[in-house]
This record gives sequence, structure tokens and C-alpha cells, in this order.
Amino acid sequence: MYYNIKDADGNITNTIKANLEFVEANFEHYEEYVAPTPVEPTEEESERMWRDAELSRTDISATVSDYPNADAYILYREALRDWPATSDFPANRPVLGE
Repeated sequence: MYYNIKDADGNITNTIKANLEFVEANFEHYEEYVAPTPVEPTEEESERMWRDAELSRTDISATVSDYPNADAYILYREALRDWPATSDFPANRPVLGE
């Protein structure tokens, strides 16, 4: 079990893994640690994460002068960067070659 160890003012100073007997014997102020509930990303956040991953995945196309189909990748990357400011965001992802 995990416990938050607190100072006399109630501020958490540490979190430890221990049994309750140990915590009770060694600390005056403590509480059981409760893990925070994960927050699901919004649709916009999910689409921005996808866009960022696509930009990272296609980085090489922007740095290699003779990359195959480089012009299409340049246009695609521009569309990815502009996408959040368009009325298509987040419903319609940019597509390579369009």
C-alpha cells in the first residue's frame, strides 16, 4: 500500500510504499495514496497528437533534398501545420498526395 506522508501543516512531503503498521508507528500525519484518475484527451487533443506524430514521421522528407515525392510531402506537411486553423479540424485529416 502507498501512503502520503504529511508535515504538521498537512502538506505532503513524501509518498512511500509500506504497510499500515509501519506508517502508524513512524509518522503522525499520513493518508492513503490515491492514484489520480487518467484524463481522456479531447478529440482536438487526440488529433493534434496524431498531427504531431505525422510531422515527426515525415521530418526526413523535409531535410533530404532528393527525397522521393518530396513536393507531395512538403505540401502534406504544410497542410498538417495549417490544419488546426481550418474549418476541417478535427473532423478531416489531411491526406498525403491531396
